[in-house]
Amino acid sequence: MVRRIDVTGAGGIRLAAWEFTDPPKIGGGLEETERGPGVLLLHGLMGRAAHWADTARWLGARYRPVGLDQRGHGRSEKPGDGPYDRSAYVDDAIAAIEQLGLAPVALVGHAMGALTAWQLAARRPDLVSALVICDMRASALGAASQREWTEWFRSWPVPFATLADVRRWFGEDDPTLERPRPARGEFFAEVMAERADGWRPVFSRRQMLTARETWVHDAHWEELGQVPCPALVVRGLDAELGRAEAQEMVRVLPRGEYAEIADAGHLLPWERPEEWRRVVEGFLGSVV
Repeated sequence: MVRRIDVTGAGGIRLAAWEFTDPPKIGGGLEETERGPGVLLLHGLMGRAAHWADTARWLGARYRPVGLDQRGHGRSEKPGDGPYDRSAYVDDAIAAIEQLGLAPVALVGHAMGALTAWQLAARRPDLVSALVICDMRASALGAASQREWTEWFRSWPVPFATLADVRRWFGEDDPTLERPRPARGEFFAEVMAERADGWRPVFSRRQMLTARETWVHDAHWEELGQVPCPALVVRGLDAELGRAEAQEMVRVLPRGEYAEIADAGHLLPWERPEEWRRVVEGFLGSVV
C-alpha cells in the first residue's frame, strides 16, 4: 500500500511525501501518536521517493518511514525559477519533519539527499536522532565535474521509444559506464514518464544542473563536523565516495561510524539491497 501526504515546503511549494507501509488500523493496533520513531528518506539528484519503497517496507516493521519527493523531483512541484539552492532543500525537509510529526527523526539520504540530511542535522539538531549518509562526498567536486554532467545530459537519446530502451541505455549503453549495471537501468526507468513522442524524464535536466551548481563547487566539511547525532557513512567499493574520504568524514563527524558494501557502486541500496538492509538496520537498531 502507498499513501501520499501533501506537504507545504519553503515558499509555499507543494511537496509530495509518501508512506509505503500500511497505516495502523483504527482500534486494532498502534494509534498514530504511538507509531515507531520517524525516518525521513531523502533521494539523490534525479531520484524520487518511490526509489525508497523497498527500504521503507522493511523499515516499517519498527519505524515510521516517509519518503519525500524533493522539489523539482517526482510528484512535487517544479517551479521554473526555483529556487533550487541548498537552503531551499533543507527548509523543505524541515517542513516535512515538522508537518508530519516525525521528530526526532532518523535521516537516511542518498547522494544529494545525504548532503541535505547532514546540513539539516547541523542546523536543527533538535529534530534529528540519527543520520545515514549514503555515497555523498564532502569535498568540492569543481567546475570540471559540472561540465561533465552538462555533456552527459546532452548525450541522453531522448525521447526513448520504450522503457526497455531506457533500461538498456542507462544500464548498458551509456558511454560513461565501465561495465553493465542493470540496477542503474531500473533506477532510471522509475523516473521516466510516457509523453506523446516517447519516454522522457519526469524532471527538467536544466533544473537538475541548477540544483547541482549550488553545491558542487563547495566543500561541506564544516557542516559535517557540526552534526551531533550518531551518523553512519556508507559506501560501495566501486562508488563515487572513495574510502580515504569516507573515513575522513567519519573522523570529522563527532559520532561517526563507517560501513562498506562490496561489489556496489553509486546506487548501492538498489544494487545490493540485502547488504544495505543489514547495515542500516544494524545501525538504526543500535542508536534510535
